[in-house]
Amino acid sequence: MTVLDSRALNRATLARQHLLTRNDTSVYEAVAHLCGLQAQEPQEPFVGLWSRLAGFRPEQLDDALTGRTVVRTHLMRRTVHLVTAGDALAWRARHDTMLRQRVLGTYRSELTGIDVDEVAAAGRAVLADRQPRTLRELVQALEYRWPGPPRRVLGELLVAALIPMAQLPPRGLWQQRAGVRNLPLATWLERDIDPLPTDDNDPVGQQLLRRYLAAYGPATSSDLRAWCGLAGLPAAVRAAREELVVFRDEHGRELLDLPDAPRPHPDTPAPVRFLPAFDNAILGYRDRSRIIDAAHLGLSVEGHRTVLVDGRVTATWTVRDHRLRISPLRPLTAREQQSVHAEAQELAAFLDEDIEHIRLDPDP
Repeated sequence: MTVLDSRALNRATLARQHLLTRNDTSVYEAVAHLCGLQAQEPQEPFVGLWSRLAGFRPEQLDDALTGRTVVRTHLMRRTVHLVTAGDALAWRARHDTMLRQRVLGTYRSELTGIDVDEVAAAGRAVLADRQPRTLRELVQALEYRWPGPPRRVLGELLVAALIPMAQLPPRGLWQQRAGVRNLPLATWLERDIDPLPTDDNDPVGQQLLRRYLAAYGPATSSDLRAWCGLAGLPAAVRAAREELVVFRDEHGRELLDLPDAPRPHPDTPAPVRFLPAFDNAILGYRDRSRIIDAAHLGLSVEGHRTVLVDGRVTATWTVRDHRLRISPLRPLTAREQQSVHAEAQELAAFLDEDIEHIRLDPDP
């Protein structure tokens, strides 16, 4: 069985994440291909798309959000994602149990004795008037019935688990700092959420598996589980296995993949790319060694923006006081420094934040 080393997996990831060459696809098509973009920090997806798409303009994502073809919602791992409207409706029911379990597990003591189905029914009754509400407004309408849990806990139970919600624009629009206003997904998109099929072969799970491998593979079943938060999708993997190819990584673990998905040569050149906080290419795996060193794993969950050099996380970057600052995690060669600075100039122009100076910190 073919063994794929870390560099081979790195190049496969970069190719499928549109990070080897910028793609000329639309924003909608990119969001669909990537299975969504993690978006709890509302401005970060703009950088993620800029690094992946040729000629990307912020108004393209704004138009997708206001035009309701892309939506902000809690989905994979109970995290806010940008996903296409179709994927939100097709995938939400498959995630319902996980979303409930994660919220109830996090706030077990605060929600003891609460009938969550009653809470859900009451929340839907309040929202039946089709008016968007902030979390606080939603909780204020219900807290007289459930005065025990803290407001934030009751609100999170409603908007992140019990009622499939869309976070409405202007939240998530370019250079906007709007708060969260919630409306049920079915109301915002004017389409019902797809019911969960009863097929034992888990057809929705199979779709998630294939789509995940197209954007992240080759990958292990534990990588798949880490990405979506679901319990490994064993029935889906069994049902789809005959159409997949199998490799091994350097540790002997089984890697699943689509037969015709790109797996570039490990020596394929990889350009410098600036990534946003919580980027898919890093967080989409349980084992992130294909793209980030173990010593820097904390950066991937702490909200640091990162820079890829030769396909790996090699620096962090910040913008503050009209200065774009880049902090290397290892010594950079003169050519790497030039490439980082050139890409930083392009980023500064895109961000349109009156950046007056680009600073590359000394090597660590």
